[in-house]
Amino acid sequence: MNTAKRFDPSGASTPLESTFSTVPDPAAQHSAMDRAIARRPAWKVYWPYGAAAVLLVALIIWAIVQNSNRTYRADADALTFGTVTRAPFEDFIAVRANAIPFSAQHLTAERGGIVKQVLVEDGAHVVQGQPLIVLSNAALELEVAAREAEAASQINSLQETKLQLEERRFNYDRDLMNIQHEISKLQSNLARDKILLDGNAIAPSTYKQEEEDYAHQLELKRATTGTRDAEQKVRTEQLVQIREALARLKASISTARTNLDALTIRAPSEGQLTALDAEVGQSKAEGAVLGQIDSLDRFKLTAQVDEFYVSRVSLGQKALFNVEGHACEAKIGKIYPQVANGTFKVDLYFDACVPKGVRTGQAVDIRLELGNATVTTMLPNGPFYQDTGGQWVFVVAPDGDTAVRRDVRLGRRNPNFVEVLEGLQPGERVIVSGYQALQKFDQVDIQGKSAR
Repeated sequence: MNTAKRFDPSGASTPLESTFSTVPDPAAQHSAMDRAIARRPAWKVYWPYGAAAVLLVALIIWAIVQNSNRTYRADADALTFGTVTRAPFEDFIAVRANAIPFSAQHLTAERGGIVKQVLVEDGAHVVQGQPLIVLSNAALELEVAAREAEAASQINSLQETKLQLEERRFNYDRDLMNIQHEISKLQSNLARDKILLDGNAIAPSTYKQEEEDYAHQLELKRATTGTRDAEQKVRTEQLVQIREALARLKASISTARTNLDALTIRAPSEGQLTALDAEVGQSKAEGAVLGQIDSLDRFKLTAQVDEFYVSRVSLGQKALFNVEGHACEAKIGKIYPQVANGTFKVDLYFDACVPKGVRTGQAVDIRLELGNATVTTMLPNGPFYQDTGGQWVFVVAPDGDTAVRRDVRLGRRNPNFVEVLEGLQPGERVIVSGYQALQKFDQVDIQGKSAR
């Protein structure tokens, strides 16, 4: 059996037996290993976990508190403040209006064509009926000429028919005159020959022949008169139809000539020619607008009003404004129902003469009165209204260091003030500047002394 050796750092190998010879007695070693070891206290083991849990709870509580009372810090110089007061509230809105002609008539091409002449310049003063623009239309001119020729031919034919009817009437009248003349002669002969027959101066056969001739003439007169009367009735109807046909043909010729005359654009009324859109050689379609005539003696104002006031604007409301230092007044005369881009249009008319100095296109700042002045609680108007819709505001505390969010109910507005219906009392101060950065906060800490 090999003897185990112990490794020696010096490089020499020492028998393992010599090493084991130095090991203590096993009984003594066993007694030493059975000695009790003291355990560490539990608080020393778990205190880091407890501290972490306490910190987490504290953070959660802090977050809850911060979330329930969100605070925004702002410099007082960056805020605008207003004081709630009780005073007469003037119910009006400021609106920008423009002066336009009271009436404007468009120049419309009734018939299309090519611009042949432009007789006036844009901006010129024109009178009613004055020629302004001349168009040419070869196709229309040929059409009118053909219609006139056809109408003239039909008129000639009708005139010939009318002459024939008149001639036949004349012939009947002539025949009846001849028959009546013959009857008169026979009457005279019968009266004379009756005496001769009684004296046996003539033969009875001669007298009888005269009586037969007289009866024949009477029958011929009766037949001719009946035929004449029947034809006269038909002739009368034909003449009425001929007259109507002639009237239609003459109207057709007049219409054709009117179409030609429509190629000359004339001023429909007296005024100023504006927006002229015609140059020699241009082709204009039927119905094209070539310009307009603006009235010179009367003006009106037109304005765009915010749709917020659509239910509060009515006909007859007054508008006040100044022109060259003179106070003027107008009234709403027309309200357009269409709403576009958040506004609706109104026209304002002057009660008296147009104020001096007003010109077409001139802009005027008007004060549109919506109601009479009444004493009420009010707040200075500001950008806050657009950001909150007038539903809440930040009310400054008496010490001026903070402002707390408060629900309110606001009413009428004018450019300077907003009517307070609920939520504020006279003397309280409110932040009236914009609230875009304050939407998610319940309190504002005001830094500086401007709010005190």
